[in-house]
Amino acid sequence: MNCSSNAELVPGERAPVSATMRLLRLWHTLRYLRPIQFWGRLRLKLYKPHPDLSNAPALRPTATIWINCARQPSITGPTTFCFLNVEHTLRESSDWNNPNWPALWRYNLHYFDDLAADQAVRRKAWQRSLIQRWIDENPPGQGMGWDSYPISLRVVNWIKWALAGNALNEQTRHSLAVQVRWLRKRLEIHLLGNHLWANAKALLFVGTFFEGSEADKWLAKGLALIRRELDEQVLPDGGHFERSPMYHCILLEDLLDLLQLAALFPNAFPGKDVAKWRECVPQMLRWLRIMTHPDGEIAFFNDATIGVAPNYAALSAYASALSIEADEAPLEKLEPLRESGYVRMEMGSAVLIADVGEIGPDYIPGHAHADTLSFELSLNGRRVLVNGGISTYETGEERLRQRGTGSKNALRVNGADSSEVWSSFRVACRARPFDVSWSYAGGMLHLQAAHDGYARLGVKKTVRQWKLKPDSLKIVDKVEGASQTAAARFLAHPFFAWEQDKIANILSGTLGDGETVFHWRSRDAVNASIVARTWHPGFGKSQSCQVLELAVSGNCLNTEFSWGEN
Repeated sequence: MNCSSNAELVPGERAPVSATMRLLRLWHTLRYLRPIQFWGRLRLKLYKPHPDLSNAPALRPTATIWINCARQPSITGPTTFCFLNVEHTLRESSDWNNPNWPALWRYNLHYFDDLAADQAVRRKAWQRSLIQRWIDENPPGQGMGWDSYPISLRVVNWIKWALAGNALNEQTRHSLAVQVRWLRKRLEIHLLGNHLWANAKALLFVGTFFEGSEADKWLAKGLALIRRELDEQVLPDGGHFERSPMYHCILLEDLLDLLQLAALFPNAFPGKDVAKWRECVPQMLRWLRIMTHPDGEIAFFNDATIGVAPNYAALSAYASALSIEADEAPLEKLEPLRESGYVRMEMGSAVLIADVGEIGPDYIPGHAHADTLSFELSLNGRRVLVNGGISTYETGEERLRQRGTGSKNALRVNGADSSEVWSSFRVACRARPFDVSWSYAGGMLHLQAAHDGYARLGVKKTVRQWKLKPDSLKIVDKVEGASQTAAARFLAHPFFAWEQDKIANILSGTLGDGETVFHWRSRDAVNASIVARTWHPGFGKSQSCQVLELAVSGNCLNTEFSWGEN
């Protein structure tokens, strides 16, 4: 793909962007959208429905108690909340929409996730009071709490809370009905992806919680959406099509929630749908296991970090509680996820996870990063080389930096990003991977891939090879095309500090256990520099780390890492 915009001048590079470049960037963003997304956005702007305040339908009877997936509490006091590792107190009614708090934090305030969190029964009085306060202080159709996504999560959490044995009063039941009627008129067809999935899940929950003709319509619409979205959003290898391990976990928990809902209301769903959901879960669990480091947490590709979604252990335990067992057979040395575009390689104490696939579906790359051909490496159960993670969704330079190639273990050309990320959730020109191959022979795992993300700079392709042995990793980077300035970056986990031997050009550092040494050597680097950067293992979290940057001499860079006893 040959794009004519200059990626060196997009936001994040601290250089001005001309009007022409903005138009080109916008064109390369919009050209991939589906017609329904344009229609959906126009409808969202022009169509202003009136809240339907008619009485709520009757409740459908059920006698079973809801089982929650493990989740950390977020209510720390009667009106105090900790979301995204930041704490605020809800003092005034206007705080539900407090402009001084980040938008994502305020969204979390409206989700009511704590209703389904660990030991929720201990906070029952606080929770009931907050539900009533939300109803009183968020009039129908007003404020961000009435956006479709927070409605979708909130009504599910209120229903889970009710199914766990907490009776909802008449006013709360009425509010649920008003909210889902509003949602039904404002489905997020302009976004699609995980947002439309969340809308559909909410329709299924409310449609089964209530009964009658209106509830049946909600249920039918939700089921139709879930059928369509499940076929598209879950890839044949079990991965979520947005290629974010974090959002994969969210969707997997959603699917387990639907299976539990079907068990509570056995006559609500056709058997073939329930059977299909059950078939998806083991495959999705295996995908997640492949994308999980030995420390038990997900790899950081695209928008992914720790603490937002349940991890593999929590999800496999939740599945087991629903009588679905995960495949715990040992993983192979080489585990390719063909459709998702990830490959896991394991030799001895080393686990390497590489991104050799698309950044995501073309029409919804909002959670994509410019991380094509990046990788992460763990040794002895601990992360050593890491991608940067995320700490914010707020529009600005920091969000751009975290999405950019410079925050990944990847090759960067002319200081540009391999995919042209901009704003908070936009991508213009995007890298296309090709010539992907892998093998295991002679006691060594081999992986190779190329991408064309720098074609706009005159580079025909960039190629990366990984060669993994039990005690070493060799990486070969090649730049084919016009002469460019290129450099490979390797981000060290915060517990690990780079040290450089200027004579032998060997850099070494000691791991946390004090017994293993990690060395690097490069024959082809013009120079090496160690710069201070940050790593983000959670929203609102920033830890200092060091980055090794090796400038490419000519068009090829050979980098060798080795490890062993101190």
